[in-house]
Amino acid sequence: MYDELKQEVCDANLDLQKHGLVVFTWGNVSGIDRGRGVIAIKPSGVSYEKLTPETIVIVDLEGRVVEGDLRPSSDTPTHLELYRSFPGLGGVCHTHSLYATMWAQAEREIPCFGTTHADYFYGPVPVTDALTREEIEGPYEQNTGRVIGRRFAQLDPLQMPAVLVANHGPFTWGKDPAQSVENAAVLEQVARMASGTLLVNARQNGISQALLDRHYLRKHGKNAYYGQR
Repeated sequence: MYDELKQEVCDANLDLQKHGLVVFTWGNVSGIDRGRGVIAIKPSGVSYEKLTPETIVIVDLEGRVVEGDLRPSSDTPTHLELYRSFPGLGGVCHTHSLYATMWAQAEREIPCFGTTHADYFYGPVPVTDALTREEIEGPYEQNTGRVIGRRFAQLDPLQMPAVLVANHGPFTWGKDPAQSVENAAVLEQVARMASGTLLVNARQNGISQALLDRHYLRKHGKNAYYGQR
């Protein structure tokens, strides 16, 4: 019944390994079918070598398993909270990719130093507040989604399809699962570039607003001209 969605989500999860974004089982991708009120997500703790469309788990928007014999990712409540908070999302990705996670552990946003960053993210990639003890001891994974939602109170998640959860790691999203993985791969690259930039010049300033606007809007603005029609 959900074969197409499961194939799409399986392919996206396998792309995490292809792009070198995961070690062991440290990552997951989901996709949503809003019309049918379900998401497909990687099963918890299953290695990528054993991942097939048949192993992908379907859950409803309350987190109940609709289809599948395996337990869904332990991060499922975070994914569900993001889908509830950001109606434009079609796919969500979570990794512990090396450089992005270092910035998350340092509780620092990733400055926009150049045009590579500006092509995908409209400004510095934000970092959340650290979860409180009560949030950690309560419904932890759902509260992880909530702390992301709070951080985006004044941000557009479609202009900034990435966040660093303090002390944890990155989440990215997009119009579909494949785009959420693309944004995760780009995030890892710009995190690495930013780290290197600060090694070369610890006082480097961020990109100018004019250059940020030019590069972001030529790909994503109403008069975008990058790529083919």
